[in-house]
Amino acid sequence: MKQHVSLFLLAIVLFAATTAQAQIKLTQDTIATPIIGFDFGTIIASEKLSTANGMHDLYVSPYLYFGLETGYKFKSNWLVALDGGLTIGANMNNLRYKEQRMPAAFSHDSVPIVIGTNGTDANASCYNRALSLRIGGGRIFTLGNHNPNSGILVKALAGISQQKTIFMLNDVNAPQLQGDYARLYDHKRRGFSLTESVGYWFMSNNYNFFNFYVAFEATQLWNHSVRDYVIDEVMALHGPDNTKYLDIFYTIKICWMFPLKGKTAYDYYFF
Repeated sequence: MKQHVSLFLLAIVLFAATTAQAQIKLTQDTIATPIIGFDFGTIIASEKLSTANGMHDLYVSPYLYFGLETGYKFKSNWLVALDGGLTIGANMNNLRYKEQRMPAAFSHDSVPIVIGTNGTDANASCYNRALSLRIGGGRIFTLGNHNPNSGILVKALAGISQQKTIFMLNDVNAPQLQGDYARLYDHKRRGFSLTESVGYWFMSNNYNFFNFYVAFEATQLWNHSVRDYVIDEVMALHGPDNTKYLDIFYTIKICWMFPLKGKTAYDYYFF
Protein backbone atom coordinates (compact mmCIF):
# COMPACT_ATOMS: atom_id res chain seq x y z
CA MET A 1 0.00 0.00 0.00
CA LYS A 2 2.78 2.39 0.96
CA GLN A 3 4.51 1.63 -2.36
CA HIS A 4 1.38 2.62 -4.34
CA VAL A 5 1.02 5.88 -2.37
CA SER A 6 4.69 6.71 -3.01
CA LEU A 7 4.31 6.11 -6.75
CA PHE A 8 1.16 8.29 -6.81
CA LEU A 9 2.92 11.15 -5.00
CA LEU A 10 5.93 10.82 -7.32
CA ALA A 11 3.63 11.11 -10.36
CA ILE A 12 2.05 14.29 -8.94
CA VAL A 13 5.49 15.84 -8.33
CA LEU A 14 6.68 14.99 -11.85
CA PHE A 15 3.49 16.45 -13.40
CA ALA A 16 3.84 19.68 -11.39
CA ALA A 17 7.48 20.03 -12.37
CA THR A 18 6.70 19.48 -16.04
CA THR A 19 3.88 22.03 -15.92
CA ALA A 20 6.05 24.64 -14.22
CA GLN A 21 8.83 24.09 -16.74
CA ALA A 22 6.38 24.47 -19.65
CA GLN A 23 5.08 27.77 -18.27
CA ILE A 24 8.60 29.16 -18.11
CA LYS A 25 8.95 28.51 -21.84
CA LEU A 26 5.68 30.13 -22.94
CA THR A 27 5.94 32.30 -26.07
CA GLN A 28 3.44 34.92 -27.17
CA ASP A 29 1.68 34.23 -30.46
CA THR A 30 1.27 36.70 -33.33
CA ILE A 31 -2.11 38.36 -33.64
CA ALA A 32 -4.38 39.05 -36.61
CA THR A 33 -6.45 42.18 -36.12
CA PRO A 34 -7.96 45.24 -37.82
CA ILE A 35 -6.23 48.46 -36.77
CA ILE A 36 -7.10 52.15 -36.80
CA GLY A 37 -4.52 54.85 -36.08
CA PHE A 38 -3.94 58.58 -35.78
CA ASP A 39 -0.88 60.08 -37.49
CA PHE A 40 1.23 63.12 -36.77
CA GLY A 41 4.41 64.10 -38.57
CA THR A 42 6.62 66.75 -40.04
CA ILE A 43 7.50 67.00 -43.75
CA ILE A 44 10.57 68.45 -45.44
CA ALA A 45 10.52 69.13 -49.20
CA SER A 46 13.73 68.21 -51.01
CA GLU A 47 15.45 70.99 -52.96
CA LYS A 48 18.03 69.00 -54.92
CA LEU A 49 15.82 66.16 -56.15
CA SER A 50 12.64 68.16 -56.87
CA THR A 51 12.05 70.02 -60.12
CA ALA A 52 12.22 73.83 -60.27
CA ASN A 53 9.20 75.75 -58.95
CA GLY A 54 7.99 72.71 -57.09
CA MET A 55 6.82 72.61 -53.48
CA HIS A 56 10.26 73.49 -52.13
CA ASP A 57 10.43 76.67 -54.22
CA LEU A 58 6.84 77.68 -53.47
CA TYR A 59 6.69 77.06 -49.71
CA VAL A 60 9.10 77.19 -46.80
CA SER A 61 9.50 73.82 -45.02
CA PRO A 62 8.69 72.17 -42.70
CA TYR A 63 5.04 71.29 -43.17
CA LEU A 64 2.83 69.62 -40.56
CA TYR A 65 1.03 66.37 -41.32
CA PHE A 66 -2.11 65.00 -39.62
CA GLY A 67 -3.73 61.79 -40.74
CA LEU A 68 -6.04 58.88 -40.11
CA GLU A 69 -5.29 55.33 -41.19
CA THR A 70 -6.88 51.93 -41.11
CA GLY A 71 -5.61 48.51 -42.02
CA TYR A 72 -5.27 44.87 -41.17
CA LYS A 73 -2.38 42.98 -39.58
CA PHE A 74 -2.22 39.29 -40.45
CA LYS A 75 -0.80 36.58 -38.20
CA SER A 76 2.10 36.35 -40.65
CA ASN A 77 2.94 39.99 -39.76
CA TRP A 78 2.04 41.19 -43.24
CA LEU A 79 -0.01 44.40 -43.34
CA VAL A 80 -2.45 46.15 -45.65
CA ALA A 81 -3.14 49.84 -45.04
CA LEU A 82 -5.24 52.77 -46.22
CA ASP A 83 -4.50 56.29 -45.01
CA GLY A 84 -5.56 59.85 -45.65
CA GLY A 85 -3.90 63.01 -44.46
CA LEU A 86 -3.88 66.79 -44.29
CA THR A 87 -0.67 68.79 -44.77
CA ILE A 88 -0.42 72.45 -43.79
CA GLY A 89 2.41 74.96 -43.60
CA ALA A 90 3.98 75.16 -40.16
CA ASN A 91 4.23 78.92 -40.74
CA MET A 92 0.97 80.67 -41.65
CA ASN A 93 2.93 82.78 -44.15
CA ASN A 94 5.18 80.14 -45.65
CA LEU A 95 4.47 81.09 -49.29
CA ARG A 96 7.84 82.26 -50.61
CA TYR A 97 8.11 85.76 -52.17
CA LYS A 98 4.37 86.34 -52.01
CA GLU A 99 4.61 90.08 -52.75
CA GLN A 100 6.78 89.41 -55.81
CA ARG A 101 4.59 86.54 -57.07
CA MET A 102 1.36 88.55 -57.09
CA PRO A 103 2.22 92.27 -56.91
CA ALA A 104 -1.24 93.28 -58.17
CA ALA A 105 -2.74 91.96 -54.90
CA PHE A 106 -0.48 94.08 -52.68
CA SER A 107 -0.03 97.81 -52.18
CA HIS A 108 3.17 99.46 -53.40
CA ASP A 109 4.12 101.00 -50.05
CA SER A 110 7.48 100.46 -48.38
CA VAL A 111 5.78 97.59 -46.49
CA PRO A 112 3.42 95.91 -49.00
CA ILE A 113 0.03 94.92 -47.58
CA VAL A 114 -3.27 93.61 -48.88
CA ILE A 115 -5.75 96.47 -48.58
CA GLY A 116 -9.32 95.48 -47.81
CA THR A 117 -12.52 97.11 -49.03
CA ASN A 118 -12.63 99.21 -45.84
CA GLY A 119 -9.21 100.68 -46.61
CA THR A 120 -7.34 98.84 -43.84
CA ASP A 121 -4.79 96.05 -43.83
CA ALA A 122 -6.52 92.70 -44.42
CA ASN A 123 -3.61 90.90 -42.69
CA ALA A 124 -3.56 88.23 -45.37
CA SER A 125 -1.88 84.91 -44.52
CA CYS A 126 -0.64 82.74 -47.39
CA TYR A 127 0.23 79.10 -46.70
CA ASN A 128 0.08 75.69 -48.34
CA ARG A 129 -2.50 73.00 -47.70
CA ALA A 130 -2.58 69.49 -49.17
CA LEU A 131 -4.82 66.43 -49.02
CA SER A 132 -3.63 62.90 -49.73
CA LEU A 133 -5.10 59.41 -49.99
CA ARG A 134 -2.88 56.31 -50.17
CA ILE A 135 -3.16 52.53 -50.15
CA GLY A 136 -0.44 49.93 -49.72
CA GLY A 137 1.07 47.23 -47.60
CA GLY A 138 4.15 46.03 -45.81
CA ARG A 139 5.59 43.68 -43.25
CA ILE A 140 6.88 43.60 -39.69
CA PHE A 141 10.24 41.85 -39.23
CA THR A 142 10.49 40.68 -35.63
CA LEU A 143 13.69 41.02 -33.64
CA GLY A 144 13.13 38.04 -31.32
CA ASN A 145 10.51 35.84 -29.64
CA HIS A 146 9.86 38.16 -26.70
CA ASN A 147 7.25 40.08 -28.68
CA PRO A 148 6.62 38.63 -32.15
CA ASN A 149 4.07 41.37 -32.92
CA SER A 150 6.73 44.09 -32.83
CA GLY A 151 9.77 44.80 -34.98
CA ILE A 152 11.14 46.61 -38.00
CA LEU A 153 8.37 47.95 -40.24
CA VAL A 154 8.75 48.21 -44.03
CA LYS A 155 5.88 49.60 -46.13
CA ALA A 156 5.14 50.90 -49.62
CA LEU A 157 2.12 53.05 -50.50
CA ALA A 158 0.67 54.64 -53.63
CA GLY A 159 -2.03 57.25 -53.97
CA ILE A 160 -3.12 60.71 -55.05
CA SER A 161 -2.40 64.13 -53.60
CA GLN A 162 -3.73 67.63 -54.15
CA GLN A 163 -2.21 70.88 -52.86
CA LYS A 164 -2.77 74.63 -53.18
CA THR A 165 -2.12 77.98 -51.54
CA ILE A 166 -4.68 79.10 -48.98
CA PHE A 167 -5.33 82.83 -48.46
CA MET A 168 -6.69 83.69 -45.04
CA LEU A 169 -7.94 87.20 -44.29
CA ASN A 170 -8.49 88.87 -40.93
CA ASP A 171 -12.29 89.44 -41.08
CA VAL A 172 -11.81 92.00 -43.88
CA ASN A 173 -13.03 91.61 -47.46
CA ALA A 174 -10.21 91.75 -50.01
CA PRO A 175 -11.57 90.78 -53.45
CA GLN A 176 -8.07 90.54 -54.95
CA LEU A 177 -7.47 87.34 -52.89
CA GLN A 178 -10.99 85.92 -52.83
CA GLY A 179 -13.16 83.88 -55.18
CA ASP A 180 -12.01 83.60 -58.80
CA TYR A 181 -9.13 86.01 -58.21
CA ALA A 182 -7.64 83.71 -55.55
CA ARG A 183 -7.68 80.84 -58.08
CA LEU A 184 -5.29 82.79 -60.29
CA TYR A 185 -2.64 82.68 -57.57
CA ASP A 186 -3.28 79.48 -55.58
CA HIS A 187 -1.07 77.06 -57.64
CA LYS A 188 -3.54 74.22 -57.25
CA ARG A 189 -1.84 70.98 -58.31
CA ARG A 190 -2.79 67.32 -58.31
CA GLY A 191 -0.94 64.10 -58.98
CA PHE A 192 0.17 60.55 -58.25
CA SER A 193 2.38 59.73 -55.27
CA LEU A 194 4.59 56.80 -54.32
CA THR A 195 5.91 56.37 -50.76
CA GLU A 196 8.57 54.10 -49.25
CA SER A 197 8.51 53.77 -45.45
CA VAL A 198 10.77 52.16 -42.84
CA GLY A 199 10.41 52.34 -39.08
CA TYR A 200 9.66 50.48 -35.86
CA TRP A 201 6.29 48.92 -35.01
CA PHE A 202 5.41 48.25 -31.36
CA MET A 203 2.41 46.35 -30.04
CA SER A 204 2.16 45.96 -26.29
CA ASN A 205 1.80 42.52 -24.70
CA ASN A 206 -0.53 43.89 -22.03
CA TYR A 207 -2.19 47.14 -23.04
CA ASN A 208 -4.45 47.77 -26.04
CA PHE A 209 -3.90 51.53 -25.77
CA PHE A 210 -0.09 51.46 -25.89
CA ASN A 211 0.57 50.58 -29.51
CA PHE A 212 2.40 52.77 -31.98
CA TYR A 213 4.86 52.95 -34.82
CA VAL A 214 7.41 55.56 -35.85
CA ALA A 215 8.58 55.75 -39.45
CA PHE A 216 10.72 57.66 -41.90
CA GLU A 217 9.04 58.08 -45.28
CA ALA A 218 10.32 59.18 -48.68
CA THR A 219 7.59 60.29 -51.09
CA GLN A 220 7.76 61.00 -54.81
CA LEU A 221 4.90 63.15 -56.11
CA TRP A 222 4.30 63.63 -59.84
CA ASN A 223 1.84 66.51 -60.18
CA HIS A 224 0.56 69.19 -62.53
CA SER A 225 -1.50 72.38 -62.36
CA VAL A 226 -5.28 72.01 -62.58
CA ARG A 227 -5.93 75.73 -63.13
CA ASP A 228 -6.68 77.06 -66.62
CA TYR A 229 -4.90 80.34 -65.91
CA VAL A 230 -2.06 81.07 -63.47
CA ILE A 231 -0.44 84.38 -62.52
CA ASP A 232 3.00 84.23 -60.92
CA GLU A 233 5.54 86.96 -61.66
CA VAL A 234 8.43 84.99 -60.12
CA MET A 235 7.71 82.10 -62.50
CA ALA A 236 6.93 84.53 -65.37
CA LEU A 237 3.52 82.94 -65.74
CA HIS A 238 0.47 84.61 -67.26
CA GLY A 239 -1.55 81.73 -68.60
CA PRO A 240 -1.71 77.93 -68.36
CA ASP A 241 0.98 76.18 -66.31
CA ASN A 242 1.87 73.16 -68.46
CA THR A 243 4.92 72.03 -66.44
CA LYS A 244 4.98 68.49 -65.03
CA TYR A 245 6.43 68.69 -61.52
CA LEU A 246 8.30 66.10 -59.46
CA ASP A 247 8.36 66.80 -55.72
CA ILE A 248 10.33 64.73 -53.22
CA PHE A 249 9.28 64.79 -49.56
CA TYR A 250 10.83 63.35 -46.41
CA THR A 251 8.50 62.67 -43.49
CA ILE A 252 9.09 61.66 -39.88
CA LYS A 253 5.80 60.26 -38.61
CA ILE A 254 4.36 58.67 -35.48
CA CYS A 255 1.10 56.72 -35.45
CA TRP A 256 -0.89 55.91 -32.31
CA MET A 257 -2.65 52.62 -33.08
CA PHE A 258 -5.74 50.91 -31.72
CA PRO A 259 -6.00 47.17 -32.51
CA LEU A 260 -9.66 46.14 -32.71
CA LYS A 261 -9.05 42.85 -30.94
CA GLY A 262 -8.16 41.75 -27.41
CA LYS A 263 -4.82 40.68 -26.00
CA THR A 264 -2.75 38.09 -27.81
CA ALA A 265 -2.76 34.44 -26.85
CA TYR A 266 0.22 32.39 -25.73
CA ASP A 267 1.71 29.20 -27.13
CA TYR A 268 2.87 26.64 -24.57
CA TYR A 269 5.81 24.39 -25.40
CA PHE A 270 6.19 21.12 -23.47
CA PHE A 271 9.39 19.12 -23.47
